[in-house]
Amino acid sequence: MAEKLKDIYTKAFLLEFSRKVQSVYPDFRTADYITSVMDETWDKLALKARTRRISEKLGVFLPDRYESALDILFEIADDCVGFPYLFFPDFVAVYGQEEKHWELSMRALEYFTQKSSSEFAIRPFLLRDPERVMNRMTAWAKHSNEHVRRFASEGCRPRLPWGEALPMFKKNPTPVLFVLELLKEDSSLYVRKSVANNLNDISKDNPDLVLENARQWAGKNSGTDWIIRHGCRTLIRNANPEAMVLFGYSKKPILTTHASIAAQPTVLTIGERCELQYEVDIQPGESVYVRIEYGIDFIKAKGQVSRKSFLLSDKTVSGGTHLTGTRVHNWSDMTTRRHYPGDHRIVLLVNGQEAAHTVLRLQPSPNR
Repeated sequence: MAEKLKDIYTKAFLLEFSRKVQSVYPDFRTADYITSVMDETWDKLALKARTRRISEKLGVFLPDRYESALDILFEIADDCVGFPYLFFPDFVAVYGQEEKHWELSMRALEYFTQKSSSEFAIRPFLLRDPERVMNRMTAWAKHSNEHVRRFASEGCRPRLPWGEALPMFKKNPTPVLFVLELLKEDSSLYVRKSVANNLNDISKDNPDLVLENARQWAGKNSGTDWIIRHGCRTLIRNANPEAMVLFGYSKKPILTTHASIAAQPTVLTIGERCELQYEVDIQPGESVYVRIEYGIDFIKAKGQVSRKSFLLSDKTVSGGTHLTGTRVHNWSDMTTRRHYPGDHRIVLLVNGQEAAHTVLRLQPSPNR
C-alpha cells in the first residue's frame, strides 16, 4: 500500500527538525516537544491537522515572544526547504495575527514561501483584512523571485484546494483579477500555471467575467493564450457555449453520425481496472475542431451522483473521419476520490454533448 502523505511527519523527521532548532536555540526541549506533538491522538490526525499540531506546539516550546520565535525559524529556514515545512508559514498564521505583528508576519510569509509555500497561511489574513493583504499581493506580483510572484496568485485563489475558501472573492473577484493582470505575461511557467488555476477557480462562480477577461487577453502573448485556455478548462469541460466558440470548437449541434463506448469488463471490484473502447464517426463535410471525453457519473457516499470527465482527444479533424481508441481506467481509491459500489453510468462526450453511454457495475472491495 502506498505511503500516506501525512506520514512524512515521522518521529525521525521531528527529531532531525528539533536538532536544527536546538543548534540555534539550545533551550529547546526536544523530547518534550516530540512527545507533545505525537500524543495519543496523533495517528488519527490528517495531514493538515498534523501540520497545525507541529506549528502550535512550536509556539509552546519556542520563546514566548513572537519576534524571538520567528528569529529562530528564520535562522534555520535555509535548511528546512520543501513541502514538509509548511508548518513554518503555518506558525505565522497561528501566532502572527495580532495587528502589532502584521508587517513582520507579511515579511515572514514572503520569506517562507520561497522555502515551502505560504499559500494556505495567508488565508486567515485575507479573511480578516482583504484590502490590506491584496495591496501586499500587488507588490508581491512584481517581486524578482518566482515563488513570491506565484504566491501572489496562489494565495488569493477563491477555491484553493485544501485551503480556506475566500467567499468575498467568490462574490467579487475584481481584486484578484487586478493581481492576475500583473502576472498574465510572467516569464515563469510556474507562475503562469497558478494564474490559470486561479482563473479556473473564478470561472466556477463568475464565468462571464472570466470569459470577458479571456477575450481581452487573447492573441497578444503565447504564454497568456495558454493561461486563458487552461483557465477556462472547466467552462470547456461543461460545454459553456461562449467558451466553445472562443476556443474554436464546432458550433454544430450534432457532429457525429455514429458513436459508441464500451467497458471491459462490465462488472469489477473497487481497486480494479477496466478498458474503455470508443468509436466516433464525424459527419462528412468541412474540418471541425472536436473535443472527445468520457465522463463517469460517480456514486457518492450518500447515493448522489457526481460526474467527472476525462480527456480522450482534442484536435481538428476532417469531415467524415472515423476515430477510435482505448483507455484504461483505474477504479482504485485516491486521496481526492473514494469509490462506492453500484451502477456507474459512463458517457462519451463530443464537444460536451453526450454521444453514447454504457453502464459498469462496481462491487465493494472485500478489504474494506
